[in-house]
Amino acid sequence: MSADLSAVPIRSLQIAGGRLAYREAGSGPPLVLLHGGFLDHRMWAEQIRAFAPRHRVIAFDARGHGGSDNATGPYRLADDVAALLHALDAAPAVLVGVSMGGATAVDCALEHPDLVRAVVVSGVGTSEPVFEDPWALDVLAAEERALAAGDVAGWADAFQRFTAGPHRDPAHVDADVLRRVREMALGTLGKHTAGEPDHRVPVTSTWERASGITVPVCAVNGALDAPDHLAMADRLVELVPDGRTTAVPDAAHYPNMEHPARFDAELTSFLETV
Repeated sequence: MSADLSAVPIRSLQIAGGRLAYREAGSGPPLVLLHGGFLDHRMWAEQIRAFAPRHRVIAFDARGHGGSDNATGPYRLADDVAALLHALDAAPAVLVGVSMGGATAVDCALEHPDLVRAVVVSGVGTSEPVFEDPWALDVLAAEERALAAGDVAGWADAFQRFTAGPHRDPAHVDADVLRRVREMALGTLGKHTAGEPDHRVPVTSTWERASGITVPVCAVNGALDAPDHLAMADRLVELVPDGRTTAVPDAAHYPNMEHPARFDAELTSFLETV
């Protein structure tokens, strides 16, 4: 079962273009947790509890996810992180992100370097992903087909394949992790309608600019994640001047959820060096 967050109130912050929902706990060096696409801050329940005694932990929902408002105009996720850090006086912070959240952390380091003390990614490189492996391409195609057909359950089934990764059947993944991922993903999907405009503005030339990231970068990947996800994380840590990588065994795209104690140990080890 996930850690109980009921004692940590959900707060909201008004920034340009909408309201962001977040939870904050603890005191000390700021540690900002950025969730994966279609999930929300609750994927970090175990880390909020584990790190709050030593850090000021902030976990928020990106626009259009969880309890945050949908976008009504152009926005960049990295700018939303910057606005949050400024508003909460929480910079410079260590940014920790899985998948989309990791990409946002990298974007923030590129666009707002003075706000970032270090970056931790999992299963991602930059916000310009490269998918070439047949397994990942098949999953993405299945998601698109389901959405086009209005098959919400089918989309969730396809999306869940990333939770298990290409080397396991979902039946071999902890049932509570599967339940939590599905619940968050369906909650976010339910905030949106077919054909609504995508207001995201991309950060460009991220791979070309990655070598200019001067803060430490660590990839804490699930060892059973898809080859493309692992390759992108490896490429990132090879490009930056101070990059390192480690893996959580028997976990795929959400190692912090599958094996929180092992993920937390790897993250703690990195934090002690920055």
